[in-house]
Amino acid sequence: MLRKPLGRTGLSVTPLCLGTSPLGSFPAQYGYEVGGDQAVATISRVLQGPINFIDTSNNYGDGESERRIGKALAAAGGLPEGFVLATKVDPLPGSDDFSGARVRASVRESLQRLGLDSLQLVYLHDPERITFEEATRPGGPVQALVELRDEGVIQHLGVAGGPIDLERQYVGLDVFDAVISHNRYTLVDQSATPLIEDAAARGVAFVNAAPYGGGMLVRGPEKVPTYCYQPASETTLKRVREMQRVCEERDVPLAAAALQFSMRDPRVTSTIVGMSSPERIDQTLRLAGWPIDDDLWVTLADLAAPGREGVGL
Repeated sequence: MLRKPLGRTGLSVTPLCLGTSPLGSFPAQYGYEVGGDQAVATISRVLQGPINFIDTSNNYGDGESERRIGKALAAAGGLPEGFVLATKVDPLPGSDDFSGARVRASVRESLQRLGLDSLQLVYLHDPERITFEEATRPGGPVQALVELRDEGVIQHLGVAGGPIDLERQYVGLDVFDAVISHNRYTLVDQSATPLIEDAAARGVAFVNAAPYGGGMLVRGPEKVPTYCYQPASETTLKRVREMQRVCEERDVPLAAAALQFSMRDPRVTSTIVGMSSPERIDQTLRLAGWPIDDDLWVTLADLAAPGREGVGL
């Protein structure tokens, strides 16, 4: 896959990124378990190419995602040259401690689990758990991340969250090199557009997570009548049914259109897709390359235009 610059970092990444939240085994959210051997095999498959970008977090599976990635990296002799591995800092599970001290502890835990001496990219994860003022005050998490970068423990900083206006505030600090938004730039919801524009103007990489909205845009609204794990309105369900119909008329999987909606936007550096098996990686690569004609994109653009209305976020 052709690689794109990761903002101003000097790193280059593929337009697809492996999301590893399912690899920590989180049946309460995903409805299935992922065993350790399967998770390691999935990472090992990615390390064979063509995807070179892996995304994880300190709290995925209470750290199990990072542990499993670490096992795969150890078996491979380390992170291969040209690959980019990103993680995120989090409070302890069940805690609201997002202090600078906790950020440093989170980074130490990630280094130990992954078996690395330094981290290429670390995101401040879900900062909506505290106020912007708490995050940016002396001794807070932002200062700790900047210090860890200056100390050489972290190479580049990012922020990953939900509320768009809050993420725009963080991007405005000019200390973050990448920003992740989830469920807010899809065929159903394009409310991340102002954030995408801010990021592009500042040379910050925009990384788009959850292009399927939690499953509706893969399995269809009859099987998954929710968006971002919340009930969707009848208006939204009707709109997605029509998307599914026009895709089926052209022998295009709805999932292919949903994935490529994100990937074809030049402002999106990479799209994170959660993949829980080697077979799922191969399936995602097929969806990414599925031929879609311009006429279908015109029709889908009209159906996507109502955006966030009725989503229930």
